[in-house]
Amino acid sequence: MKNLKKIASTALLAGITALFGMGSAQAALPIQHWTLANGAKVYLVSTNALPIVDVQIDFDAGSRRDPAAQAGLASTSAAMVEKGVRAGRNGEPALDQNALGEAWADLGASFDVSAGTDRTSYTLRTLSDPALLTKAVALAAREIGEPSFPDDIWPRERERINAAIKEANTKPATVVGRAFAQAVYGTHPYGQEVTEETLARIDTAAMRQRYEQLILPCRAKLSIVGAVTRAEAEALATTLLSRLPSPAACAPLPAIAPVVALTAPKDERIAFDSAQAHVFIGQPGYPRQDPDHFALTLGNYVLGGGGFVSRLTEEVREKRGLAYSVYSGFAPGLDAGAFRIGFQTRPDQAEAATKVSRDVLAKFVAEGPTEKELKAAKDNLIGGFPLLLDSNRKLIGNVANIAWYGLPLDYLDTWTARMNAVTAADIQAAFARKLQPQRMVTVVVGGKQAAAAQ
Repeated sequence: MKNLKKIASTALLAGITALFGMGSAQAALPIQHWTLANGAKVYLVSTNALPIVDVQIDFDAGSRRDPAAQAGLASTSAAMVEKGVRAGRNGEPALDQNALGEAWADLGASFDVSAGTDRTSYTLRTLSDPALLTKAVALAAREIGEPSFPDDIWPRERERINAAIKEANTKPATVVGRAFAQAVYGTHPYGQEVTEETLARIDTAAMRQRYEQLILPCRAKLSIVGAVTRAEAEALATTLLSRLPSPAACAPLPAIAPVVALTAPKDERIAFDSAQAHVFIGQPGYPRQDPDHFALTLGNYVLGGGGFVSRLTEEVREKRGLAYSVYSGFAPGLDAGAFRIGFQTRPDQAEAATKVSRDVLAKFVAEGPTEKELKAAKDNLIGGFPLLLDSNRKLIGNVANIAWYGLPLDYLDTWTARMNAVTAADIQAAFARKLQPQRMVTVVVGGKQAAAAQ
């Protein structure tokens, strides 16, 4: 890792110049896309700005695929992948967590596994030197295809997670987040959360079964950014998935019912002995593929995503001093991730701050932004766009999102023009379609008087 950090820091300026020194930055870095014989989809940006290769492999194996009784199976399975690999089919010895750590350190590379709501992601970062790249890809292929899910490690890991859950449950931020998710999503998997009870039902057998069902080459989306050619990228992708079972047919995964829109407001007040009340206001938002995405992104910057220049900050903090910080945001995914307004305030000010926030939201949904606000939002977001692509790590994230959500391959090329084309009327119409201020969830956690007020 020291080698990677040193190279990245000394070559970053050259990388930025290579990416943005020309009139059409993104046009210089086209995304190549093809499908492997095993069904995996590959997305490649070939750039020699840095002698580094970044890879992200995504599977439809996020927490939304967890059985309700075993919520947390995705995240615990991802964590256990890095605890060891079994003996390889080519005669390689089994490796425990320490041996894997030493092997990655020797290569100066990194490999991580994580699980979010929608996807399980494997990320590899390595130098592009052929000798190092070959070894790093071979080791990553073993972790992807031959995880051991060691039975002797899981009890200790489960106790560690259990302790973290118990600690989190003592914090108002955990309580408000859980109550908000349950109220917004109901029984939809987006509202599931690992608890002490669901954790107790998870074992390594469930992890192995889940792995066999979901982590298959035909379900993979590979994003590759770095100093490799298409031929090299195809060989790299094939090797990374080579140790996974490859069934003759790839049956589609069961459909997940969409998030259900709210039909009535929900207000919940939860007493909690804390110095600050935690408040969330929101509802289901929109899927990432929604054509209103650009209008909603710009509009949210004006409403509460722009920090000190947002309307919520002006009305809640600057004019009334009801909260130090207040924000709004959408969390689009494969389904309608939540829209949320959030802030902390003194318990005795919670009702006033909640009313002001609701009023600001209702006015914005009804009227949209002013032309002055729209111009300021465009100047900030469009002006900052190059900073979203000024390194391999940021670029791989953008390419992976294009792959995951099925966005157009020229998405980065057209981003600025599409953002610039949004009008104030577009924003008002998009917010009116997506948000219903009169039917939102409001959760207030904090203050012993909260439950009595409800």
